[in-house]
Order: sequence, then C-alpha cells, then structure tokens
Amino acid sequence: MSTFQYDIKTEKEQPGFQFGSSYCPRVSYHFNPKVSNYHYGTKHPMKPFRLMLTDHLVSSYGLHKIMDLYETRVATWEEMTAFHSEEYVDFMKRVTPENLNKLPRGTLEKFNIGDDCPIFPNLYDYSSLYAGASLDASRKLINDQSDIAINWSGGLHHAKKSNPSGFCYVNDIVLATLNLLRYHPRVLYIDIDLHHGDGVQEAFYTTDRVYTVSFHKYNGEFFPGTGNHDEVGCARGKHFALNVPLQDGIDDDSYINLFKSIIDPLITSYKPTVIVQQCGADSLGHDRLGCFNLNVKAHGECVNFVRSFGLPMLVVGGGGYTPRNVSRLWTYETGILNNVLLPKDLPEGIPFRDRFGPDYSLYPVLDELYENKNGKKYLEDIRIRSLESIRYMKGAPSVWMDAEIIPTQDISGLTEEEEEAIRELNEENDTLRLEQIEKDNAKLGEMM
Repeated sequence: MSTFQYDIKTEKEQPGFQFGSSYCPRVSYHFNPKVSNYHYGTKHPMKPFRLMLTDHLVSSYGLHKIMDLYETRVATWEEMTAFHSEEYVDFMKRVTPENLNKLPRGTLEKFNIGDDCPIFPNLYDYSSLYAGASLDASRKLINDQSDIAINWSGGLHHAKKSNPSGFCYVNDIVLATLNLLRYHPRVLYIDIDLHHGDGVQEAFYTTDRVYTVSFHKYNGEFFPGTGNHDEVGCARGKHFALNVPLQDGIDDDSYINLFKSIIDPLITSYKPTVIVQQCGADSLGHDRLGCFNLNVKAHGECVNFVRSFGLPMLVVGGGGYTPRNVSRLWTYETGILNNVLLPKDLPEGIPFRDRFGPDYSLYPVLDELYENKNGKKYLEDIRIRSLESIRYMKGAPSVWMDAEIIPTQDISGLTEEEEEAIRELNEENDTLRLEQIEKDNAKLGEMM
C-alpha cells in the first residue's frame, strides 16, 4: 500500500473526539460508477447520484491512492435468491414502468410497490449492482485480501425476503452476512442509521451466529415502526438482538457516550470474528428526513471506535437524503477507516465545490435544529437495559465449524485467474477512472 498522509498537526479535535492509532489496516474500496446513474423519481428523497458525489470527493482527497480499488460486478440471480424469494427476484427482473398496468391485479400490493418503493427503469440492474459490491467486499474479507472493505452504495437494510421496503429492494447486508457466515462463527451487525435495521434483524432473529444492534429513532409510529427494546430475538437467537430506541434531537456527546458504553461490553462478551457496520447518514443533523442533531465527527467517532478493536469490518452506507452531507460523512469516514484525518477545507479546483458553500468544509458545524428529547434519565435507562440484555446473552456462543463441511474457498467467488485478470484491468483503468471523474463533474453539477 502506498503512503499517503495529510499534515494534520494544525488540526484541533473537539473535546471528546479521539482519533488516530498505530493500527493501519488494509482497506479495499468497492464501487461501480454505474450505480449512480439510476433515478427513483424527481420527487423521491433517495438520490443515487450521492454515490458519485462521494466517490469524487474521496478521489479529490487522494484516498484512492492508499486503498485497493475494485470496480465490482453485479450480483447474480442465484446470489440474490440465497435470501430473497425466487418469485420476488423474478418480479424485479421482469417489471418495468411500461408494463406495470399489465400486471395481474394485486401484484403491486403483494410486492409493496408504491411511493416509497417505486418501479423505475432498470430497477433489477440497480439492485444487483449495489448487492454485488457488498458481496465482493465480503469476499475480500473472507480471502484475507482486506481488513476493512467499504461499499458506500450498500447498506439497504429494510428489504425483506419477499418484498422491498423503505427505498430498499435487495438486502445486500443479509446477502453479504450469509457469505461471511460460511467462514466466520460469529458476525456482529451494528446499525447507526436513523431508521431501525428491521430487515437485517428479521433475517437473523432466530440465530445466535449474528448479533444485531441498532441505534435509531423509535416512537411506535416512525418508519418502520419496529425497534423497541423488547425485540430481543427468539428461539436460539433470543438475547442476540439489541435495540437502542432514541428520541428526536439527540446530540453528539449523548450519542457517542451511549454508543461506546454499549458496544464495548458487547464486543467483549460476544467476541465477533467480523463486524458489519452500517453507516446510514440520515442520523446526521440537517438531513432531509432526519430528526437528530449529530455532526459528521460524532458519527465518524462511532465508526472509529468500532475500528479500534482491530477486527475485520465490512462497512456499508445506508440512508442519507441531503446529498452534500452524505458525501461529506462517507468521505470523512473513508479517511478514518484508513487511519487518516482529512483536512476540513475541501480541495480546491473541484467543479462542484460551490455546492458545499458557504463553509466549504468537510465537517461543518450542523447547528441543532431539534430539541433534545433524550433526557439523562432516559439515556441511563436505555444503557442499563442494554447492558442487562448483553448479560443475558451469557457470553459468546460456541459454533461447530467442521472443516469437511465448511469450504475453504468461496464457491460463489472468482478463481485466482479471474481475480488476477480483474486486478490487471483495474490497473489499466486507473487513468481512465480519473478522466471519467472529470467528465462526470459537469453531469453532477446539473443533477444537484
């Protein structure tokens, strides 16, 4: 890995924010530019072009120089049906905006198609692209090619086995986790999106091999309406799901302190061998759909804390509906995952820089728009309840991994020859990639 480090001596961290360690992981970055070209609809809050904006900002800071870059392939039908029903995947593959009116009565209701989850052109291709990136990232961890694998296009945690939900069509997190489970005895899933990670929790609700923990807004009515503290798993998975329900307006210090006080004993007790970290950006302040008061650095400190344990990590995106802040956050966290603190001033000369005014900062102060309804007693009650739930888990479950049953290679992955061919192709495309970034800037300016 090449050396790349900004001079951070003049940067002053706010009290309570710790950064930097001797741990310098091998980081891979998984992205297919095509995923940014899809469009949910003019009025829909989900904007896939936020991914192109993030990718350009990551490259502008030079982070592409210190990571292994992978232009990912699509997930296959077989890979998606490892979790999703064949009927649902077939529906996604054949449905188009043009044939909607020709479908049998009740089909749209059956598959939860509506304002949140509309049918748009090439929906299947879009879903297979972001899912393929998470699967590719999981393979790099499995094959010990990466310590941390990043896919900002992933993290669509609401999708269910037989239908889409909450802007999510294919649950890439579940697919990647299923792949990881073939090699790892225990997977810890951490979700810091504004919304409850219901799709992932539901998929692994009856197993002790995946521990799901979600920090989110909950009042019984806020989407998806799940995620109260009494949802703890069932059968063999009882006490292996943990929910941290929060109210409007939580601030940086409250969130960070609560997060660390729960995650530290959880990792110590559960002893995961790999962590899947969902980094939904809608928990930031000033989000179009959000109601928290978190700043970029606070969100990033949670990611940094998880990274500090030195365990393999699959890091994915998620929600986030103010594109300029989404790109700021995920660029900042890309730096953190590489053990680099990026300077706050955005690089000069990038065509879309004016979109980040008037501060032109990577981590601006997002002033508090909402009253903090999370009182000290409320947060302390949540902390105590969470620690009790962890105690009931009674330590890490033992898992029998028979070498004759568990394959030593990723049977859904690529051969060594194919991997080598892809690496060579990626090297040849480095120059073209940078040229394409410049060409896309004009398009990005029109879309913002």
